[in-house]
Amino acid sequence: MMINKSVVTLVAGVLIGAAGVVGLTQMPVIGAPAEAASRDTYRQLNLFGDVFERIRSDYVEEPGDSDLIESAINGMLTSLDPHSSFMNAKAFQDMRVQTRGEFGGLGIEVTMEDGFVKVVTPIDDTPAAKAGVQPGDLITHLDGEQIQGLTLNEAVEKMRGAVKEPLTVTIRRGNGAPFDITIIRDIIKIRSVRFRLEDGVGYIRLTQFTDQTYDGLKDAIAEIKKTLPEDELKGYVLDLRNNPGGLLDQAIAVSDAFLERGEIVSTRGRNNEDSQRFSARSGDLIDGKPIIVLVNGGAASASEIVAGALQDHRRATILGTRSFGKGSVQTIIPLGSEGAMRLTTARYYTPAGRSIQAKGIVPDIRIIQELPEDMKGGEEPRGEASLPGHLANENQADEEEKSGSSAYVPPDPKDDKQLNFAYDLLKGIQVNAN
Repeated sequence: MMINKSVVTLVAGVLIGAAGVVGLTQMPVIGAPAEAASRDTYRQLNLFGDVFERIRSDYVEEPGDSDLIESAINGMLTSLDPHSSFMNAKAFQDMRVQTRGEFGGLGIEVTMEDGFVKVVTPIDDTPAAKAGVQPGDLITHLDGEQIQGLTLNEAVEKMRGAVKEPLTVTIRRGNGAPFDITIIRDIIKIRSVRFRLEDGVGYIRLTQFTDQTYDGLKDAIAEIKKTLPEDELKGYVLDLRNNPGGLLDQAIAVSDAFLERGEIVSTRGRNNEDSQRFSARSGDLIDGKPIIVLVNGGAASASEIVAGALQDHRRATILGTRSFGKGSVQTIIPLGSEGAMRLTTARYYTPAGRSIQAKGIVPDIRIIQELPEDMKGGEEPRGEASLPGHLANENQADEEEKSGSSAYVPPDPKDDKQLNFAYDLLKGIQVNAN
């Protein structure tokens, strides 16, 4: 069990988690009001027991006790916000495997929307990405069986299977007619860091924040420095677009890689004593070179921590469109052999004290990527604020951004307006944002 390490949660893909295990505490008795509240709670628990027994004895088919209890627990958690949920033992094990950066499946980050599975982003170089699955696609059927009526975990379980086994996925894209894509399942090995040199600029893309990300970033920077003399290196582009998040400690380490000092992020829960602050240590891996960070509507959670820290310290220029807006922390609480619960326990804040929950990181330079013709006229992109039951932004003066922003990134870098704008800025070419 990971006790001193942050753990992820899934909803728009892999999202931020918080370190630690939370124990159970007894409620203190503080006089009549507390006693009355306690009596009312026990009456409600008796109601739950009555309903449970009636279902067991009278339902038209004999239900499984464990299924009923799991569903009740999950219903209690999911009623709180979109990121709290219950994981049975298998789902908990799958989650722990995924944080190590290798797992079986199709290679897509998903959430549930209007009864369908919605693709947040396909993971680079996976069967889903190679088959043409795109961000925003709605999956309506799996092998001809409709998804409506399933929970997200049930739908994800159906997408898993033996390596080399095909799965036919029915997709609805924009206003077009549904169509089928056959995807061959494979072992998904997440290469969370990719890099290349482009005309004197070091390009580094982070696809997720797994436990390999910081080491991969360090190696990428070392390779770039080894390939190109320092005086010829114009700067770096850090691409966080469609990165759904991951491990909190990795987000902190990546931010620290570019900062000499100062706060990176803070987390604040219901109780003041649970607040935490994380600060940078001396040492900038790129020696003060200019850096541009790319974000879009698919950049969430850990990605927003990095973008927010570098923006507040004016260490980087943030370019693209507003990020997803997931500014909450989930703690994974093990429940023995039964699995674990994922519970929202805090909001996180950028160094300047900004909560981006249901708001997102607003880029310094807004560049909108044009959609291809077959994606135009589809549904409006949606962010955290559009999720039913989302946690509100604590600062009521901050307007929530329900419309979201596009998560489309062209597969060919030549067509990537945001990336090419960043290159031109670093190369000192006069450009105009529009």
